[in-house]
This record gives sequence, structure tokens and C-alpha cells, in this order.
Amino acid sequence: MDIEWLKDFEALVAQKNFSRAAEERNVSQPAFSRRIRALEEGVGVKLINRQTLPLSLTPAGDVFLSQSRIMLRTYYETIDRCQIVSAAGENVIRFATSQSLYMTHYKTHIAPLVQQGGLDLDLNSTSWDADQFVSALQQRYCDVILTYWHPSMDFLAPLELGKCEYLTLSKDDFVLVSKAVNGVPVHEFDKANKKPASLLSYGVASALHAVVDHMLRKTSDSGKMLTVNRSALAISVKAMIMEGFGMGWLPRELCKDELSDGRMMILGDDSHIAHLEVRLYRDKENNKPTLRSLWNNMQALTQDGLS
Repeated sequence: MDIEWLKDFEALVAQKNFSRAAEERNVSQPAFSRRIRALEEGVGVKLINRQTLPLSLTPAGDVFLSQSRIMLRTYYETIDRCQIVSAAGENVIRFATSQSLYMTHYKTHIAPLVQQGGLDLDLNSTSWDADQFVSALQQRYCDVILTYWHPSMDFLAPLELGKCEYLTLSKDDFVLVSKAVNGVPVHEFDKANKKPASLLSYGVASALHAVVDHMLRKTSDSGKMLTVNRSALAISVKAMIMEGFGMGWLPRELCKDELSDGRMMILGDDSHIAHLEVRLYRDKENNKPTLRSLWNNMQALTQDGLS
């Protein structure tokens, strides 16, 4: 399937007219019509209902439109990434991390290396789905990723089974918290004869989704909580907690200021705490000299921290 056909299809959907779409695509109308027919033949179904004015999509065309947009977005993102990698060259290390780690552990462990040069952060990565970090590292879209790790995070398993290695830079606790007013939590789950407490959780795109599910299976208090919202980002869960919409699990480092000044309180006991590692992963077969140097420096720092 020619990528230009997808662009033609998008133009026709927008213009709802063959002549205007052909003009937008800078081709003659007969040539444009042939390309649309070739697309339909390639898919094997009619995508355009030519009996309506203006033109409309068939039910199959509606389905194809959403997938076409995904394919085009992937195509453009791939070109961008290839150009970025090419422009970066061998001396720049492409670095990816989530928003919560960028706002906390990144500043402590990685930012000083950026200042020394040779390290380039992909800010797009702060909104990636969890499994995108794995595929990005495997496909060399980036050279290193900084991520939380917990035994429940199955999406990281391909890295550990494959050609990757990691360094544990630090650790963090995943704590159940609520907004607090005058030293009293706004939400609690351990009082008898009350309806389930509102729980703010994580969507499947988040690396922390699996950890919350693990904690809910583990704790006997899970029946006293009702999930009322799921967010992709920890910073979004934190914001909703601070607005008083419910309780939720957060990395302690992300809410340390609020815990320190009493705007948040930790709920439950030790059974409600999950222990996270903050890990740096790389592909062992990536032979960039700058990456080897970075890895050796980080390895020395982690050994010093453990000694």
C-alpha cells in the first residue's frame, strides 16, 4: 500500500469532493480517482460512498479512516525519529524517561550529565505509553531509558530477557496518600459502615498501573476502595488528589513536599506500601563510545552509593 494513497484518502475525507481533493493533492482528478480506486482494491472493500452528495464514507471507510490516521501518524513520527537520530550522530546519547521521573530522579541523577554535554533528552518520551519505552530502546529510537521497576511490571520483561542491562540508581516508595486538612485526611478507607473510599488510579498506558493492581490484590482493604478515575500520568493523579477527589498511590519522591508540610497524609500501614526501583536501561550491543562512557560513570556512582 502506497503511503500517498493514505494522504489522498485523508484529503478526500476532508474535502468530500474529488475535484477539490485532487487540487489539494496537486494531481489531476482522473489520476486522483485512480489512486482512490487502487486504495480500495488494496483494502478489498469500498471505502467511499459515491452515491451521496457530498461524498461520505462507507462503514468500512469509517473504520479505515481511524486506522489510516494511526498509520500516517506512525509514519511521520518514524521519519522524525530517523532524522533526529541521524542529526544526533554518534556523540549524542538519546535519553527517554517518564514525566514523574523527569520531575524527580532525573534532576538528581541525569541532569548534571546533560550539563557536561553529550546527552540529549527526548521530551516527547514524557508522554509515552509504558511499552513504548521498551520498543524505543529495542529499536534504537533512544539509547537509554530511566524507568520505575517493580516485580509486577511485566512490560519490562523483554528487556531483562533480551540484550539489555540496567543500573539501579535509587529507590522510591509507592505510598497511598490523601489530601489532608488540619492534620486530618480528606479520604479514609478504614472506618466501619462507610461506603467505599474513592480511589484515583492509573490507566493501562501507565507503568504504575500494574503496581496499583498488585497492591489491590495484596491488601485486605481493597474492598473498601472504589476506583473512580484512571489517569496516564502520576502528576495527574497527584493533581486530582490535591483537589480532594479521592486517595491514590504516588511515588513518595513526587509528593514529598506535600507530605512534609501536611497537605497530604500517608494512609494505611506498611502493607499498603510498594517498593520501587529507579532503573537505567541500555542495549548492551549499542557501541556508542559516549554511551559506554556514560554507563561506566553511572556504574561508578551507583557502586559508590552502595558502598
